[in-house]
Amino acid sequence: MATLPNPLPKLMADPSGRPLGLALPPGTLVDATVDGPWHEPLLWCADGPAAPGDWLRLSLARRTAGLHPVLIASGEKDGDGPAGWDLGPGRTSYAGDHDAEDVLADAWEEYAADELAEGAAYPGRAGVQEVFGPPATYDERVAPFGPLWPGLAPAAPLDADPDARAAEVADSLTDGGSWLGEPRLALVPARRSADLPAAVGWSGAVNHEDDVARLSSVLRSWEDRFGIRVVALAFDQLVLSVAAPPATTAAAEAVAAEHFAFCPDNITQGSHETLRAYARHEVLGKRVWSFWWD
Repeated sequence: MATLPNPLPKLMADPSGRPLGLALPPGTLVDATVDGPWHEPLLWCADGPAAPGDWLRLSLARRTAGLHPVLIASGEKDGDGPAGWDLGPGRTSYAGDHDAEDVLADAWEEYAADELAEGAAYPGRAGVQEVFGPPATYDERVAPFGPLWPGLAPAAPLDADPDARAAEVADSLTDGGSWLGEPRLALVPARRSADLPAAVGWSGAVNHEDDVARLSSVLRSWEDRFGIRVVALAFDQLVLSVAAPPATTAAAEAVAAEHFAFCPDNITQGSHETLRAYARHEVLGKRVWSFWWD
């Protein structure tokens, strides 16, 4: 894999962005990682909150400098932003070295094995069930599928340009009242939007997958099949725009199975405790997919 040239060091001499053909607001270069300062900046992050239209304006950076925009959340858990997120680029492989279906199949079948193990339990389970009632059984949760990986969902037709849909979603998240708080706009050197989490060594999903490049391989596949773009990162959350959302129940359930393997917490700790309900409410026709890891 050839290393991409990183244009961010040019901003050290001229923070305005003019050397990159950009007009940037005041911002900060982030090189902090869990292993100490990285040898070059991982991202540029604006100091102030983003506003509608900022994403589209800075999306020019993709063409002029190979920098992809992403919103950075500023909620209570997000602290000071990426500088405090334990980024680990030195612990991250390359997304292109992984096969998306293998990643999803491994996660799906590992979850099935854990759930179906004889006597599967966890400390305090009885107390939790006393308060909240018994959870869905494994069969109920993953229906209409079973313990064997069902395979990748078919691609869906685009109903919008993926970059235009990303700008639309970004504007909706910066128009006030978003769960992202007052998100700031960042720029990350990457080959494609799907690679953004891996490019900075994002650790938000570390309790599920400790090599975020494996998740980026899935995001690459979703880029190709569903026109996704990585729109926002939080300490432990990821938001995608979707330009080709599934339009039928069967297609949505097939995608929901991928979401389950990608981020089980979306269902096991979410508002919809079965895959079918999740598909109906969070996938079918939806222009935004969001993921949260405990």
